[in-house]
Amino acid sequence: MVSPNNQLRVSMVQTSLVWENPAANCAILEEKLQVLQGKTDMVVLPEMFLTGFSMSAEGAEFSKGAQVQWMQMMANRLDVLLVGSLKIKENNQFYNRLLAVFPDGKIIAYNKRHLFRMGNEHQFYSPGEKQGILTYKSWNIALFVCYDLRFPVWSRNVQMAYDVAIYVANWPAARAHAWSTLLKARAIENLAYVVGVNRVGKDANDLVYQGDSVVVSFKGEEIIQLLDEEAIQTTSISKESLQEFRDKFPAHLDADAFELN
Repeated sequence: MVSPNNQLRVSMVQTSLVWENPAANCAILEEKLQVLQGKTDMVVLPEMFLTGFSMSAEGAEFSKGAQVQWMQMMANRLDVLLVGSLKIKENNQFYNRLLAVFPDGKIIAYNKRHLFRMGNEHQFYSPGEKQGILTYKSWNIALFVCYDLRFPVWSRNVQMAYDVAIYVANWPAARAHAWSTLLKARAIENLAYVVGVNRVGKDANDLVYQGDSVVVSFKGEEIIQLLDEEAIQTTSISKESLQEFRDKFPAHLDADAFELN
């Protein structure tokens, strides 16, 4: 079934992760994702979905390596835009890189801008310098990773450049309230849908994750929210409803002008 032109079917994959074991995670996800074939347009996986939030070279991938090829294979097989971040090694530097892989194998990449210093991410990874916005099925989609969520200037929807913002995360349960609150804030202030996909389970650092993956409307309303268990859920979002609200409430016309250095 193909979704209407003004609809985008979004699937959130909330899952636990095997620590620093890409092969095991690929095998698990390959089986899980089969249920989505022909039933969705975009599949969103958590941050570092093949290794967990790890600060080591273990499980790192090259930009055209086997893990990236696996994403291309799955995007093609499911006929979806497949989104998720990997630990990428390039030019002797490491990046927490969010990849959006099209069904034909095309890739749009975004390197995480804000590195989580409380977890020493800034000591191992290099920060990104450019925002990532792509177009898929007439929808403009912005890419962000976890800690980016706390920085509204970086997320600002300048001149309504995007319709949907995606935040993939390994966001611990101890700060779950901040996760849920900030996702709604980003949606409201940017007049855009927000998709936040987090993991569940416990990692090798004994950090607990409770999921709370969610799709939020441009009004800050939860369209669908997952709880603290492994789950895959799909929902449709409407371009027509988004545009109608922007026309009736054009707050973006009063936004402050600025440039990022």
